[in-house]
Amino acid sequence: MNLSRSAFLAGVVATAMVGFAADASAQGKPAREKCYGVSLAGYNDCAAGPGTSCSGTSKVNYQGNAWKLVPQGTCTTLKSPTSPTGFGQLAAFKEKRG
Repeated sequence: MNLSRSAFLAGVVATAMVGFAADASAQGKPAREKCYGVSLAGYNDCAAGPGTSCSGTSKVNYQGNAWKLVPQGTCTTLKSPTSPTGFGQLAAFKEKRG
């Protein structure tokens, strides 16, 4: 009986340590945001519009409905020749061409 109590306590301690490690690694990562229209064809993180499933499925460079995760606060400073402003957008947009 004493052995099973020790095993239980060891399991509780191990579970707590895993939880602390996960919290520490999440805290060390910088905040990120979705930035539309900045990825190259096939290099988006997700949401590449109709006919695509998810990451790596954008069909053209700077696709307006495909996003990439970027450090928070940098999206609207990144080049996007297809966006209305010439920079990344925080929401999907219809690309300008030509």
